[in-house]
This record gives sequence, structure tokens and C-alpha cells, in this order.
Amino acid sequence: MMGGEPIPVFDTPVTGKEGALATYKKAPIWQIILGVGSEFQMFNPNFVPDNVARAFVFDHSFVPGISNLCGGKDMFGINWLFEKEAGGSMVVPGNPMFTDMNDWKKHVVFPDIDSWDWEGEKEKNKGYFESDKLVETWIFTGFYERLISFMDFENAAMALIDEDQEAAVKEFFDRLSDLYVRLIDKYLDYFPQIDVFYVHDDWGAQKDTFFSPSAAKNLLVPYMRKVTDFIHSKGRFAEFHSCGMNEKQIQNIIDAGWDAWTPQTMNDTQKLYKEFGDQIVLGVMPDLFDINTTTEEEQREYARAFANQFCKPEKPSALSVYAQFNEEILTKAYREELYKQSRINYAAK
Repeated sequence: MMGGEPIPVFDTPVTGKEGALATYKKAPIWQIILGVGSEFQMFNPNFVPDNVARAFVFDHSFVPGISNLCGGKDMFGINWLFEKEAGGSMVVPGNPMFTDMNDWKKHVVFPDIDSWDWEGEKEKNKGYFESDKLVETWIFTGFYERLISFMDFENAAMALIDEDQEAAVKEFFDRLSDLYVRLIDKYLDYFPQIDVFYVHDDWGAQKDTFFSPSAAKNLLVPYMRKVTDFIHSKGRFAEFHSCGMNEKQIQNIIDAGWDAWTPQTMNDTQKLYKEFGDQIVLGVMPDLFDINTTTEEEQREYARAFANQFCKPEKPSALSVYAQFNEEILTKAYREELYKQSRINYAAK
């Protein structure tokens, strides 16, 4: 579904759903890739405008390769353009709704989520869910990304460092967190099959984070924590999606209550695991090798070495989803050996 090489399905001792949930509970049975693979099923229904705007619909209407459910207006009326070559959507730039957060109340109209066809979509999706898979639902467009959608990037960045806008940013994020709590509550009323809520909020670029850890601690963490606390109160798990070089933000990600995060490969995921893997489930990127010069047994040795470093009962991890896009390392032999060795290691608790 997410590209890359096919993922083999093993004869696991429990269902994929149970195996994935065990990882979120920090008591894994085998090494999973967070969010993809035979253990997972996405549910991003088409009646939630953000899912269509962001071109990420997965529900009863999903047909691979031919969906036209991409781009258009999100739940706040912001228009997104789908870029086929990039496989994603972006806000039409150069036309901000406003440029100063002190003006947000004059322009922002919060969506009436009760008016969405929850009952009708519940009926349409009755046959969609697979009982042996963990169901994951994404929430776009996070917190900082929501500012960008309203203000364009440079104005959103300024809003996080301008003392004159601080109170307005906090007030808006507080109201936004209330919306996300209500949205999650509605989801669970109609779709109790959902196990994990995955919130999308990119915080960095290739070389560095967009804003300082102190700004995130002050302006983002408290409001994200409201959302993750609610998710946990419902017996569900909260996963964070945040692209970019965000090593500096790891403590804020933990403090915001996220159960899991898969950093992109510009981050040193192995170092982050060693320092913080006892506090959050991290997607760890394995060492690369050249498939053309590496024998099958050497590939298995690489997999065993990875499992022995990062598959510890007292400090579990997941395999980075970004490894899925590196066919030179995720060979059949590597996957088989990682599955086997992780089973052995995690059973030693």
C-alpha cells in the first residue's frame, strides 16, 4: 500500500492486530513496521474533508490507483491542490487567510462535525474492517500544519516566536485540541474498531527543526497532551507523524504523550532509541547493505544483529517504515531472520 517491496506474511502465534497492539503496549511479540504490513489496516473515511483534501482516503470507497478523492477543501474551507508527481496535496500558496494570529477569530470558522453523515458512513463501512488487523485512523492537519494552512509557512513560523501573537496561538490551539477530542469521540462512537489515532504534524526540514524546543514546549505540548490524554482515556493509542530533522524535539514528543513515532532517516534513529527508547516506541532504521555484494547468510547476520540491538523486552522498538522503501536491505532473507530473531528476543522477557 505504501510502496516499496512486498511484505511477507508469517505464521504468527497471534493475529496481526494482537501483535501490533502488543508493540504499542511495549510488550511486543515480533518486530513490526509501524503503520504498514499485514498487521495494519488504515481507515480514513471520505466524509471527513481533510482526508480527501490531503489525498489519503482509505475506506469502503477506496480503489487503488483510480481514486479521484484527492485535493479540494479541508474541514476549515482551505483549498488543497493534489500534485500527482509527488503523490500528495499542498495548500495553494500566496493567499493566506490572515497573517497575524490575533486575527484568527475574524476569519476561522470551525467545522460542524455533527453535520457529517456519520450514520450513513457507518453503514457503508460495515464490511470494510478486518478483525485480524489493527485499525489506524489519521488526523490531519495537526497543529503547526494547521497554522501553515491558514497563514502560509513564513507567517506561521513568525507566529511561534512573536510574543504579541503568543496568547492568540495558545487560544487557537486550545480550541483546536477541543475539536480533535470531539472528532476522536465521534469516530469511536461510530467506529469502535479504531485502535490507534495517528496525528500528522510535520515539524522539520532536511537539516533542522522549524522551531525551537522551547517554542514547542510552550505552544504545542500542552494542547497535544489534551488530545493524547483523551485518546488514552478511551483505551486507544496515540502515534505521532512528524517529518524532518526533529531530534531536538524528542523530549517534547514524549512529553506530549505520544506512544510511538517513526523519525525520518535524516534523524539518527539508532541514537534516539538508545537514549529514549525506554520512553516511546520508535521506528528504528537498520544499517544499510548492498544486496549485490551481500550473501543470504550475511543478510541474515545483519538482521540478527539488528534484532539483538533493538529488540529487547525491556526496551522494545519497531522497524522504521522508511526501511520499507529500501529494497536493498529488506530482502526476503532479512525479513525472515528479523521476524525469527525478534520472536526469540521478545520471548525472553
